[in-house]
Amino acid sequence: MSSPAPRAAGAFSAFEWMMAGRYLRARGRDGVISVIAGVSLLGIMLGVAMLIIVLAVMNGFRAQLLDKILGVNGHLTVQVLDQSFVNYDAVTLNILTAPGVVRAIPFIEGQVMVSSNNYSNGALVRGITEEGLSHLDKISGSIRFGSLINFDHSESVLIGARLANNLGLSVGEKITLVAPRGTVTPFGTVPRIKSYPISAIFEVGMSEYDTSLLFMPLPEAQKYFNKPDAITAIEVFIDDPDRIHLLRSGIERAASAETPMHVTDWRERNSTFFTALEVERDLMFIIVSLVVLVAALNIISGMIMLVKDKSGEIAILRTMGATRGAIMRIFFITGTSIGVTGTLLGLIAGTVFCANIEWIRGLITKLTGTKLFAPELYYLTKLPAEMRVDEVISVMVMALLLSILATIYPSWRAAAIDPVKALRYE
Repeated sequence: MSSPAPRAAGAFSAFEWMMAGRYLRARGRDGVISVIAGVSLLGIMLGVAMLIIVLAVMNGFRAQLLDKILGVNGHLTVQVLDQSFVNYDAVTLNILTAPGVVRAIPFIEGQVMVSSNNYSNGALVRGITEEGLSHLDKISGSIRFGSLINFDHSESVLIGARLANNLGLSVGEKITLVAPRGTVTPFGTVPRIKSYPISAIFEVGMSEYDTSLLFMPLPEAQKYFNKPDAITAIEVFIDDPDRIHLLRSGIERAASAETPMHVTDWRERNSTFFTALEVERDLMFIIVSLVVLVAALNIISGMIMLVKDKSGEIAILRTMGATRGAIMRIFFITGTSIGVTGTLLGLIAGTVFCANIEWIRGLITKLTGTKLFAPELYYLTKLPAEMRVDEVISVMVMALLLSILATIYPSWRAAAIDPVKALRYE
Protein backbone atom coordinates (compact mmCIF):
# COMPACT_ATOMS: atom_id res chain seq x y z
CA MET A 1 0.00 0.00 0.00
CA SER A 2 1.52 3.31 -1.07
CA SER A 3 1.89 6.10 1.50
CA PRO A 4 -0.19 9.26 0.95
CA ALA A 5 1.54 12.17 -0.71
CA PRO A 6 2.65 14.92 1.70
CA ARG A 7 0.17 17.72 1.95
CA ALA A 8 1.41 21.19 0.96
CA ALA A 9 1.48 23.83 3.68
CA GLY A 10 -1.35 26.36 3.52
CA ALA A 11 -1.08 30.10 3.03
CA PHE A 12 0.70 31.96 5.85
CA SER A 13 1.88 28.69 7.38
CA ALA A 14 4.32 28.37 10.26
CA PHE A 15 7.13 27.76 7.73
CA GLU A 16 6.50 31.11 6.01
CA TRP A 17 6.41 32.97 9.34
CA MET A 18 9.63 31.24 10.41
CA MET A 19 11.46 32.29 7.24
CA ALA A 20 10.17 35.86 7.50
CA GLY A 21 11.36 36.07 11.11
CA ARG A 22 14.76 34.72 10.09
CA TYR A 23 15.17 37.44 7.48
CA LEU A 24 14.17 40.12 9.98
CA ARG A 25 16.80 38.87 12.44
CA ALA A 26 19.63 38.82 9.89
CA ARG A 27 23.13 39.07 11.34
CA GLY A 28 26.71 39.21 10.07
CA ARG A 29 27.02 40.22 6.43
CA ASP A 30 23.23 40.76 6.29
CA GLY A 31 23.34 43.22 9.17
CA VAL A 32 22.98 46.23 6.87
CA ILE A 33 19.55 45.00 5.83
CA SER A 34 18.52 44.71 9.48
CA VAL A 35 19.71 48.27 10.08
CA ILE A 36 17.57 49.51 7.17
CA ALA A 37 14.60 47.56 8.56
CA GLY A 38 15.19 49.12 11.98
CA VAL A 39 15.38 52.62 10.52
CA SER A 40 12.15 51.99 8.59
CA LEU A 41 10.42 50.77 11.76
CA LEU A 42 11.67 53.81 13.68
CA GLY A 43 10.49 56.15 10.93
CA ILE A 44 6.99 54.67 10.89
CA MET A 45 6.82 54.75 14.68
CA LEU A 46 7.87 58.41 14.83
CA GLY A 47 5.56 59.36 11.97
CA VAL A 48 2.51 57.72 13.55
CA ALA A 49 3.35 59.15 16.99
CA MET A 50 3.86 62.64 15.56
CA LEU A 51 0.58 62.48 13.63
CA ILE A 52 -1.33 61.38 16.73
CA ILE A 53 0.30 64.10 18.85
CA VAL A 54 -0.25 66.87 16.28
CA LEU A 55 -3.90 65.97 15.73
CA ALA A 56 -4.51 65.62 19.47
CA VAL A 57 -2.94 69.01 20.22
CA MET A 58 -4.90 70.70 17.42
CA ASN A 59 -8.13 69.10 18.62
CA GLY A 60 -7.41 70.04 22.22
CA PHE A 61 -6.46 73.55 21.22
CA ARG A 62 -9.73 74.00 19.30
CA ALA A 63 -11.87 72.38 22.02
CA GLN A 64 -10.31 74.46 24.80
CA LEU A 65 -10.65 77.70 22.86
CA LEU A 66 -14.22 76.91 21.89
CA ASP A 67 -15.09 76.00 25.48
CA LYS A 68 -13.58 79.18 26.87
CA ILE A 69 -14.94 81.47 24.15
CA LEU A 70 -18.47 80.07 24.46
CA GLY A 71 -18.16 80.01 28.24
CA VAL A 72 -17.66 83.78 28.33
CA ASN A 73 -19.58 84.88 25.23
CA GLY A 74 -23.03 83.83 24.07
CA HIS A 75 -23.77 81.40 21.28
CA LEU A 76 -25.75 84.14 19.55
CA THR A 77 -25.68 87.92 19.92
CA VAL A 78 -28.84 89.94 19.34
CA GLN A 79 -28.53 93.70 18.83
CA VAL A 80 -30.31 96.69 17.33
CA LEU A 81 -28.68 98.66 14.53
CA ASP A 82 -28.83 102.47 14.21
CA GLN A 83 -30.80 103.05 17.43
CA SER A 84 -30.65 102.54 21.18
CA PHE A 85 -31.57 99.13 22.50
CA VAL A 86 -34.07 100.17 25.21
CA ASN A 87 -36.78 97.50 24.95
CA TYR A 88 -34.40 94.71 25.89
CA ASP A 89 -36.60 93.30 28.68
CA ALA A 90 -39.40 92.45 26.24
CA VAL A 91 -36.96 91.13 23.64
CA THR A 92 -35.28 88.94 26.28
CA LEU A 93 -38.62 87.39 27.26
CA ASN A 94 -39.43 86.70 23.60
CA ILE A 95 -36.06 85.05 23.03
CA LEU A 96 -36.54 82.76 26.03
CA THR A 97 -39.66 81.32 24.35
CA ALA A 98 -37.68 80.13 21.30
CA PRO A 99 -36.84 76.38 21.08
CA GLY A 100 -33.44 75.37 22.43
CA VAL A 101 -32.75 78.63 24.30
CA VAL A 102 -31.31 78.09 27.77
CA ARG A 103 -30.82 81.70 28.84
CA ALA A 104 -30.60 85.25 27.49
CA ILE A 105 -28.37 87.84 29.20
CA PRO A 106 -28.55 91.58 28.41
CA PHE A 107 -25.22 93.42 28.60
CA ILE A 108 -23.54 96.68 27.78
CA GLU A 109 -19.89 96.97 26.80
CA GLY A 110 -17.33 99.54 25.79
CA GLN A 111 -13.62 100.10 25.33
CA VAL A 112 -11.70 101.84 28.14
CA MET A 113 -8.17 102.51 29.28
CA VAL A 114 -7.35 101.05 32.69
CA SER A 115 -4.52 102.47 34.75
CA SER A 116 -2.84 102.10 38.11
CA ASN A 117 0.45 103.55 39.33
CA ASN A 118 2.71 103.69 36.26
CA TYR A 119 0.92 101.06 34.16
CA SER A 120 -1.96 101.45 31.70
CA ASN A 121 -3.62 99.07 29.30
CA GLY A 122 -6.61 98.88 27.00
CA ALA A 123 -9.53 96.81 28.21
CA LEU A 124 -13.12 95.88 27.47
CA VAL A 125 -15.71 96.65 30.13
CA ARG A 126 -18.84 94.53 30.11
CA GLY A 127 -21.81 95.58 32.21
CA ILE A 128 -23.90 92.63 33.36
CA THR A 129 -26.23 91.72 36.22
CA GLU A 130 -25.15 89.53 39.10
CA GLU A 131 -27.63 86.85 37.96
CA GLY A 132 -26.27 86.94 34.43
CA LEU A 133 -22.71 86.75 35.69
CA SER A 134 -23.54 83.72 37.82
CA HIS A 135 -24.67 81.91 34.64
CA LEU A 136 -21.28 82.47 33.00
CA ASP A 137 -19.64 79.38 34.48
CA LYS A 138 -16.20 80.18 33.06
CA ILE A 139 -16.23 83.45 35.02
CA SER A 140 -18.24 82.74 38.18
CA GLY A 141 -16.57 79.34 38.53
CA SER A 142 -13.06 80.78 38.13
CA ILE A 143 -13.01 83.35 40.95
CA ARG A 144 -9.59 83.20 42.59
CA PHE A 145 -9.95 86.08 45.05
CA GLY A 146 -12.95 87.98 46.34
CA SER A 147 -16.64 87.26 45.90
CA LEU A 148 -19.62 88.10 43.67
CA ILE A 149 -22.00 88.55 46.61
CA ASN A 150 -24.02 91.79 46.29
CA PHE A 151 -22.28 92.54 42.99
CA ASP A 152 -25.28 94.47 41.57
CA HIS A 153 -25.14 97.09 44.35
CA SER A 154 -21.41 97.20 45.01
CA GLU A 155 -20.33 99.70 42.31
CA SER A 156 -17.19 97.62 41.93
CA VAL A 157 -15.53 95.70 39.12
CA LEU A 158 -14.41 92.13 38.48
CA ILE A 159 -11.08 91.84 36.64
CA GLY A 160 -8.83 89.09 35.25
CA ALA A 161 -5.84 87.71 37.13
CA ARG A 162 -3.26 88.69 34.52
CA LEU A 163 -4.59 92.25 34.41
CA ALA A 164 -4.47 92.41 38.21
CA ASN A 165 -0.85 91.21 38.14
CA ASN A 166 0.09 93.75 35.47
CA LEU A 167 -1.48 96.56 37.47
CA GLY A 168 -0.14 95.29 40.79
CA LEU A 169 -3.60 95.36 42.36
CA SER A 170 -5.55 93.04 44.63
CA VAL A 171 -9.12 92.76 45.92
CA GLY A 172 -10.28 95.96 47.64
CA GLU A 173 -7.88 98.28 45.82
CA LYS A 174 -9.09 100.71 43.18
CA ILE A 175 -8.63 100.66 39.44
CA THR A 176 -9.04 103.77 37.27
CA LEU A 177 -11.10 103.57 34.07
CA VAL A 178 -10.82 106.16 31.31
CA ALA A 179 -13.52 106.16 28.60
CA PRO A 180 -12.78 108.22 25.45
CA ARG A 181 -16.44 109.11 25.00
CA GLY A 182 -17.23 111.17 28.06
CA THR A 183 -19.04 114.38 28.86
CA VAL A 184 -19.68 116.85 26.03
CA THR A 185 -18.68 120.43 26.95
CA PRO A 186 -18.43 123.68 24.96
CA PHE A 187 -14.72 122.96 24.70
CA GLY A 188 -15.20 119.44 23.30
CA THR A 189 -15.64 115.95 24.68
CA VAL A 190 -13.96 115.34 28.02
CA PRO A 191 -12.94 111.70 28.68
CA ARG A 192 -14.85 110.08 31.52
CA ILE A 193 -12.50 109.09 34.36
CA LYS A 194 -13.64 107.14 37.38
CA SER A 195 -12.08 104.76 39.92
CA TYR A 196 -13.73 101.56 41.07
CA PRO A 197 -12.81 99.11 43.83
CA ILE A 198 -12.00 95.54 42.79
CA SER A 199 -14.52 93.12 44.26
CA ALA A 200 -13.11 89.89 42.77
CA ILE A 201 -10.40 88.51 40.49
CA PHE A 202 -11.06 85.66 38.03
CA GLU A 203 -8.77 83.46 35.95
CA VAL A 204 -10.33 81.77 32.91
CA GLY A 205 -7.02 80.40 31.64
CA MET A 206 -7.25 82.29 28.33
CA SER A 207 -4.87 85.23 28.37
CA GLU A 208 -7.02 87.39 26.10
CA TYR A 209 -9.79 87.41 28.73
CA ASP A 210 -7.57 87.39 31.81
CA THR A 211 -5.65 90.42 30.52
CA SER A 212 -8.29 92.71 29.03
CA LEU A 213 -11.79 91.90 30.33
CA LEU A 214 -13.60 93.64 33.19
CA PHE A 215 -17.12 93.09 34.49
CA MET A 216 -19.20 95.88 36.00
CA PRO A 217 -22.77 95.91 37.38
CA LEU A 218 -25.20 96.68 34.55
CA PRO A 219 -26.76 99.82 36.15
CA GLU A 220 -23.31 101.27 36.88
CA ALA A 221 -22.11 100.50 33.33
CA GLN A 222 -25.16 102.29 31.91
CA LYS A 223 -24.24 105.35 33.97
CA TYR A 224 -20.56 105.17 33.10
CA PHE A 225 -21.14 104.89 29.35
CA ASN A 226 -23.97 107.45 29.52
CA LYS A 227 -26.60 105.02 28.17
CA PRO A 228 -29.45 105.12 30.72
CA ASP A 229 -32.02 102.34 30.27
CA ALA A 230 -30.16 100.97 27.21
CA ILE A 231 -27.85 98.06 26.51
CA THR A 232 -25.47 97.03 23.75
CA ALA A 233 -26.82 93.55 22.98
CA ILE A 234 -28.28 90.33 24.37
CA GLU A 235 -26.21 87.17 24.64
CA VAL A 236 -28.23 84.03 23.92
CA PHE A 237 -27.14 80.59 25.15
CA ILE A 238 -28.61 77.42 23.63
CA ASP A 239 -28.52 73.80 24.76
CA ASP A 240 -26.09 72.65 22.04
CA PRO A 241 -23.79 75.12 20.19
CA ASP A 242 -23.38 72.64 17.32
CA ARG A 243 -27.13 72.91 16.61
CA ILE A 244 -26.90 76.63 16.01
CA HIS A 245 -27.80 76.26 12.33
CA LEU A 246 -31.05 74.53 13.28
CA LEU A 247 -32.13 76.91 16.06
CA ARG A 248 -31.00 80.27 14.71
CA SER A 249 -34.04 81.01 12.53
CA GLY A 250 -36.45 80.43 15.43
CA ILE A 251 -34.44 82.71 17.71
CA GLU A 252 -34.32 85.42 15.02
CA ARG A 253 -38.11 85.33 14.66
CA ALA A 254 -38.61 85.55 18.41
CA ALA A 255 -36.10 88.41 18.79
CA SER A 256 -37.57 90.41 15.90
CA ALA A 257 -41.19 90.08 17.02
CA GLU A 258 -41.35 93.77 18.03
CA THR A 259 -38.28 95.42 16.51
CA PRO A 260 -36.02 94.23 13.65
CA MET A 261 -32.87 92.72 15.16
CA HIS A 262 -29.45 91.81 13.86
CA VAL A 263 -28.34 88.33 14.96
CA THR A 264 -24.83 86.87 14.73
CA ASP A 265 -23.73 83.46 16.00
CA TRP A 266 -20.43 82.20 17.36
CA ARG A 267 -19.41 80.69 14.02
CA GLU A 268 -19.60 84.07 12.27
CA ARG A 269 -17.81 85.96 15.04
CA ASN A 270 -14.92 83.47 15.16
CA SER A 271 -14.97 82.15 11.58
CA THR A 272 -11.53 83.50 10.64
CA PHE A 273 -9.94 82.13 13.78
CA PHE A 274 -11.35 78.62 13.58
CA THR A 275 -10.89 78.43 9.81
CA ALA A 276 -7.20 79.20 10.34
CA LEU A 277 -7.03 76.41 12.91
CA GLU A 278 -8.60 73.92 10.49
CA VAL A 279 -6.22 74.91 7.68
CA GLU A 280 -3.22 74.63 9.99
CA ARG A 281 -4.41 71.24 11.20
CA ASP A 282 -4.80 69.89 7.65
CA LEU A 283 -1.40 71.20 6.60
CA MET A 284 0.30 69.68 9.62
CA PHE A 285 -1.35 66.34 8.84
CA ILE A 286 -0.02 66.42 5.28
CA ILE A 287 3.48 67.49 6.34
CA VAL A 288 3.85 64.90 9.09
CA SER A 289 2.39 62.20 6.80
CA LEU A 290 5.49 62.63 4.65
CA VAL A 291 7.52 61.11 7.50
CA VAL A 292 5.46 57.93 7.25
CA LEU A 293 5.81 57.99 3.45
CA VAL A 294 9.60 58.25 3.68
CA ALA A 295 9.63 55.34 6.12
CA ALA A 296 7.54 53.30 3.69
CA LEU A 297 10.03 54.08 0.92
CA ASN A 298 12.78 52.82 3.21
CA ILE A 299 10.85 49.56 3.50
CA ILE A 300 10.88 49.26 -0.31
CA SER A 301 14.63 49.86 -0.56
CA GLY A 302 15.39 47.51 2.31
CA MET A 303 13.18 44.76 0.91
CA ILE A 304 14.68 45.07 -2.58
CA MET A 305 18.17 44.72 -1.09
CA LEU A 306 16.97 41.71 0.91
CA VAL A 307 15.49 40.03 -2.19
CA LYS A 308 18.67 40.64 -4.18
CA ASP A 309 20.85 39.27 -1.39
CA LYS A 310 18.65 36.22 -0.82
CA SER A 311 18.10 35.31 -4.48
CA GLY A 312 20.18 32.13 -4.09
CA GLU A 313 18.19 30.99 -1.04
CA ILE A 314 14.95 31.82 -2.84
CA ALA A 315 16.03 29.61 -5.77
CA ILE A 316 16.87 26.74 -3.39
CA LEU A 317 13.48 27.07 -1.71
CA ARG A 318 11.81 26.96 -5.11
CA THR A 319 13.69 23.77 -6.11
CA MET A 320 12.64 22.21 -2.80
CA GLY A 321 8.99 22.73 -3.66
CA ALA A 322 8.14 26.23 -2.39
CA THR A 323 5.59 27.88 -4.63
CA ARG A 324 5.72 31.41 -5.99
CA GLY A 325 2.87 32.29 -3.62
CA ALA A 326 4.82 31.01 -0.63
CA ILE A 327 7.90 33.07 -1.55
CA MET A 328 5.75 36.16 -2.06
CA ARG A 329 4.03 35.66 1.30
CA ILE A 330 7.37 35.21 3.11
CA PHE A 331 8.60 38.61 1.96
CA PHE A 332 5.16 40.14 2.39
CA ILE A 333 5.18 39.07 6.04
CA THR A 334 8.73 40.42 6.41
CA GLY A 335 7.81 43.88 5.11
CA THR A 336 4.40 44.24 6.75
CA SER A 337 5.81 43.12 10.10
CA ILE A 338 7.96 46.25 10.06
CA GLY A 339 4.94 48.44 9.28
CA VAL A 340 2.61 46.81 11.83
CA THR A 341 5.20 46.88 14.61
CA GLY A 342 6.13 50.50 13.85
CA THR A 343 2.46 51.53 13.78
CA LEU A 344 1.69 49.88 17.13
CA LEU A 345 4.79 51.36 18.76
CA GLY A 346 3.84 54.77 17.33
CA LEU A 347 0.34 54.43 18.79
CA ILE A 348 1.78 53.62 22.22
CA ALA A 349 4.34 56.46 22.05
CA GLY A 350 1.76 58.99 20.86
CA THR A 351 -0.77 57.99 23.53
CA VAL A 352 1.80 58.19 26.33
CA PHE A 353 3.04 61.56 25.06
CA CYS A 354 -0.49 63.01 24.89
CA ALA A 355 -1.32 61.71 28.38
CA ASN A 356 1.73 63.47 29.84
CA ILE A 357 2.02 66.42 27.47
CA GLU A 358 1.82 69.14 30.13
CA TRP A 359 4.52 67.46 32.23
CA ILE A 360 6.72 67.09 29.11
CA ARG A 361 6.17 70.75 28.25
CA GLY A 362 7.26 71.77 31.74
CA LEU A 363 10.33 69.52 31.54
CA ILE A 364 11.40 70.96 28.17
CA THR A 365 10.86 74.48 29.47
CA LYS A 366 13.01 73.75 32.53
CA LEU A 367 15.79 72.08 30.55
CA THR A 368 16.01 74.66 27.76
CA GLY A 369 15.14 77.76 29.76
CA THR A 370 12.69 78.86 27.06
CA LYS A 371 8.98 79.54 27.46
CA LEU A 372 7.34 76.79 25.43
CA PHE A 373 3.72 77.44 24.38
CA ALA A 374 3.61 81.03 25.71
CA PRO A 375 0.07 82.03 26.84
CA GLU A 376 0.51 85.48 25.26
CA LEU A 377 0.76 83.85 21.82
CA TYR A 378 -1.53 80.84 22.15
CA TYR A 379 -4.21 82.29 24.49
CA LEU A 380 -4.19 79.22 26.77
CA THR A 381 -2.20 78.69 29.95
CA LYS A 382 -1.92 74.91 29.47
CA LEU A 383 -1.05 72.78 26.46
CA PRO A 384 -4.17 70.74 25.63
CA ALA A 385 -4.34 67.36 23.91
CA GLU A 386 -7.53 65.57 22.93
CA MET A 387 -7.24 62.25 21.11
CA ARG A 388 -10.17 61.23 18.91
CA VAL A 389 -10.73 57.56 18.17
CA ASP A 390 -11.69 58.12 14.52
CA GLU A 391 -8.55 60.13 13.82
CA VAL A 392 -6.27 57.62 15.56
CA ILE A 393 -7.82 54.83 13.49
CA SER A 394 -7.37 56.82 10.27
CA VAL A 395 -3.68 57.43 11.08
CA MET A 396 -3.09 53.75 11.78
CA VAL A 397 -4.94 52.66 8.65
CA MET A 398 -2.90 55.09 6.55
CA ALA A 399 0.40 53.84 8.01
CA LEU A 400 -0.59 50.19 7.52
CA LEU A 401 -1.73 50.78 3.94
CA LEU A 402 1.53 52.52 3.05
CA SER A 403 3.49 49.67 4.62
CA ILE A 404 1.51 47.04 2.72
CA LEU A 405 1.84 48.90 -0.58
CA ALA A 406 5.58 49.29 0.00
CA THR A 407 5.90 45.52 0.42
CA ILE A 408 3.97 44.35 -2.64
CA TYR A 409 6.57 45.13 -5.33
CA PRO A 410 9.62 43.59 -3.55
CA SER A 411 7.53 40.51 -2.71
CA TRP A 412 6.49 40.15 -6.34
CA ARG A 413 10.11 40.45 -7.45
CA ALA A 414 11.11 37.71 -5.03
CA ALA A 415 8.38 35.41 -6.33
CA ALA A 416 9.39 36.11 -9.96
CA ILE A 417 13.00 34.92 -9.53
CA ASP A 418 13.86 32.05 -11.89
CA PRO A 419 15.64 29.27 -9.91
CA VAL A 420 17.70 28.17 -12.92
CA LYS A 421 19.12 31.64 -13.57
CA ALA A 422 19.67 32.34 -9.88
CA LEU A 423 21.64 29.10 -9.33
CA ARG A 424 23.61 29.19 -12.58
CA TYR A 425 26.62 30.90 -11.03
CA GLU A 426 26.25 29.56 -7.51
